[in-house]
Amino acid sequence: MGKNKRLKIKETIKEHIINNLREYIIILLIFIIGIFLGVFFINNMQDTQKNEISEYINTFITNFKNSSDVDSLQLLKTSMIQNIILGIAIWFFGTTVIGIPVVFGIVLYRGFCLGYTISTCITVMGLSKGILFVLITLVLQNLIFIPAIIAIAVSGFKLYKSIVKDRKVDNIKLEILRHTIFSLIMMILLIISSLVETFISTGILQGTIKYF
Repeated sequence: MGKNKRLKIKETIKEHIINNLREYIIILLIFIIGIFLGVFFINNMQDTQKNEISEYINTFITNFKNSSDVDSLQLLKTSMIQNIILGIAIWFFGTTVIGIPVVFGIVLYRGFCLGYTISTCITVMGLSKGILFVLITLVLQNLIFIPAIIAIAVSGFKLYKSIVKDRKVDNIKLEILRHTIFSLIMMILLIISSLVETFISTGILQGTIKYF
């Protein structure tokens, strides 16, 4: 990719974010609230529930250590299906006026899952090992995954606001088409996220699992 093309892409992304800054802030706040709810949930669980989670994670790590092979294709297939279904769900509910609360709910839930997972790893493994495990298993793919789902949600939110302001059928059709094309581009990023998770994050975990 040429330097001019890269600069053009960066400028396009920058312009898109600036033009939809309010929507991005709202969606990001919802996601962050979800993270805090996930952390709060773990911290307020009963000891018996924490022990069950601890046993599950320790079993996973033990099995991963003892397994010489990881079915990368199956892992990739599972991750891609989950990501694509999620992307389609946000896109679909974003095309309907009554569906925008569902979009917010999905974003909140994904934040909750991330906060829950991070808090669980730190609670079970301790601060240093827990953070290291999170960095290895979650960070790389989520650097792509999180912006992609937030962007689809923002696009749906923008569509919702456009429909509320202008109820002309032709304009609504055009906005839905824009939302769909943008969502498809973000779907590509979700697929890339699955590839990173399968072949990079899992590969790094295989090389470092002995330290956990």
